[in-house]
Amino acid sequence: MEISNQEFALLKDKAQQALTKAYAPYSKFRVGAAILTDAGNIFTGCNIENSSYGLTICAERAAVACAIAHEGGDKMKLRAIVIVTDPERPCSPCGACRQVLSEFGWEAMVFFQGKDRKITKLTVAELLPEAFEFTI
Repeated sequence: MEISNQEFALLKDKAQQALTKAYAPYSKFRVGAAILTDAGNIFTGCNIENSSYGLTICAERAAVACAIAHEGGDKMKLRAIVIVTDPERPCSPCGACRQVLSEFGWEAMVFFQGKDRKITKLTVAELLPEAFEFTI
């Protein structure tokens, strides 16, 4: 699912705004994310650390949770997500976030700063080719 340059710029701006609200007192590694749904809505999230590290919430999952809270779990479909970090360091979605993103849109575009410090653009399916899928 392609998005326009204008949509990308808006998502990146919203992700950078979300990053300013991150709670990262332990790692000092702040992350912001903005997602675009098929309904045309934009939702943001930031990372929220916890002294019990396993309870930390990633920006990507926070944005997905916000979208589901507004659109509903059975209706929300992901079109794109932009992930930004501060300072700008390479940061692709973690494994848990990749699995959560796969639940809501295999063809969704994921934008993040890659190891070459350039924006990397991949689909969710390319990020997680063998995602867990529960079937009955």
